[in-house]
Amino acid sequence: MKIKFRDVSAGIVEARAIIELSEGVYLNEVTILKKEGEIKVELPQKSFKGKDGRMHYLNILGFESGDKETLWKLEVKEQYFDWRKDNKKVLVYEG
Repeated sequence: MKIKFRDVSAGIVEARAIIELSEGVYLNEVTILKKEGEIKVELPQKSFKGKDGRMHYLNILGFESGDKETLWKLEVKEQYFDWRKDNKKVLVYEG
């Protein structure tokens, strides 16, 4: 799996990833978050407002089982850690 990461310095978002699913087919906006001191992978979702006025969320990427999803997210996380070793986070302070 080929993944390109882009650094983001906004709140809990650590980076965004673009993942090549197959040649020429990309999944955008996979988000790497740091919540409660732990790195988590968040997949993109489609959201819309229903006739009842409530917000509804649909996962864009589906998995045949929870185990398959967990393994896939672990692979993304491992590649993120490898990328982060080579690309240290730069903090910029205004003074």
